[in-house]
Amino acid sequence: MAEIPTPKEVGRRLLEWGKGVKRNFPWRQNRDPYVVWIAETMLQQTQVGTVIPYLERWLARFPTVHALAQASLDEVLKLWEGLGYYARARHVHKAAQEIVQRYGGVLPRNREDLLSLPGIGPYTAGAILSLAYGEDAPILDGNARRVLTRVFGVEGDPRKAAVQRELWTLAEDLIIPGRARAINEAIMDLGREICTPTSPACHLCPLADICVAYRTGRTGELPVRPPRKRPPHYTVTAGVVWDDQARILLARRPPEGLLGGLWEFPGGKVEPGETLPECLKRELREELAIEVEVGRPVGVVEHAYSHFRITLHAFHCRLLRGEPQPIGVAEFRWVRLEEIRQYPLSRADIKILELLEAEAALSGPPVSDEQEQARADDGDQADKLGRR
Repeated sequence: MAEIPTPKEVGRRLLEWGKGVKRNFPWRQNRDPYVVWIAETMLQQTQVGTVIPYLERWLARFPTVHALAQASLDEVLKLWEGLGYYARARHVHKAAQEIVQRYGGVLPRNREDLLSLPGIGPYTAGAILSLAYGEDAPILDGNARRVLTRVFGVEGDPRKAAVQRELWTLAEDLIIPGRARAINEAIMDLGREICTPTSPACHLCPLADICVAYRTGRTGELPVRPPRKRPPHYTVTAGVVWDDQARILLARRPPEGLLGGLWEFPGGKVEPGETLPECLKRELREELAIEVEVGRPVGVVEHAYSHFRITLHAFHCRLLRGEPQPIGVAEFRWVRLEEIRQYPLSRADIKILELLEAEAALSGPPVSDEQEQARADDGDQADKLGRR
């Protein structure tokens, strides 16, 4: 059985290794707690290269907690558009308002106070305390979890509560007083660049000679990964509903749940035995109390979420009867095609919008019966004038 290293030895090695591999990330150039908070929230489930331009745009628009607190949810979601996991955006917006109300716009320096804010859990609290305030607080993100699991030979599913507690204890024991920031940054860098999920570069790792997983040939087995289930697949419809003024109906999703607060082309999941038009008519009736005529397809969009996949069929629709009512949606608006990009949309709905924009560039948007008749009348009048 391989000898297990001491946490303090691992901490010292991380500290020494980290001196030579400083990363020039924006949130390491600016230790403002607000910047660290937003950056670390964005980095959850998202790669560094993706986050940097988002963070730059975010800080240009919301440079302070006060600016974020005063913004509308639509503004916040629009800047977050494309990052996914939109609950993060809703939480930072709500938390900013609480920080202004309860703490005068300054992120608290107390762990319990931080944990009381929406969306801030143990990892984010530890990141703010150590990276921004220089406190001796541990962190445990996905990268740190992977390093600790391998180095100390931790068995069991890291998502289980008992394993989580063991890993948090190890993360805390790593800390050398006064050096938490450097150690936490080093372990995250090591996990991101060397101790990767697959094919780790163990020959470059400063911990290889004391790593239990490396010495026992188990880097491919740790962390323990439960068998992955095949994600379910759903067939979904969406309606591009036009009124007689060539406007499109947008609906806002309820504030909680998947894609909460985003705007969409309304529709829903196909039930067993339904055709695509039948599904779309039912969904629009149930969610907005309107009757539509389903017309030609806009296109088909394939999209994968974290736990399921969809095939989205979008159709042009014409409003037949009823005034929209927000029954299954938070609200609705009639907007022109060229205005839709002002609204925060999911990736799937952005793909529908791109199809609509390409279609309009070729032929222009659908017109109403009245407009079509007016064009016909104008054509008839021109023919008569031409024959004179």
